[in-house]
Amino acid sequence: MNRITDVLQELFGLFVEDGSLAIAIVVWICIAAFLFPHLPGGSAWRAPALFLGLALLLFENVLRSARKQ
Repeated sequence: MNRITDVLQELFGLFVEDGSLAIAIVVWICIAAFLFPHLPGGSAWRAPALFLGLALLLFENVLRSARKQ
């Protein structure tokens, strides 16, 4: 049973190296999905806002990782 757990952890690690980044991305997408349709201004700004939020999350994660090393 331990071997199966180890294999699943390794497989998960291939796709999600940093759990905090993955959680932040899921939270940002949920916020965007529920909040963006209720804000005024049409749909033209939604994709750039989603991209900007994800880019900021990635930038913060890179800075945090650089400080660790």
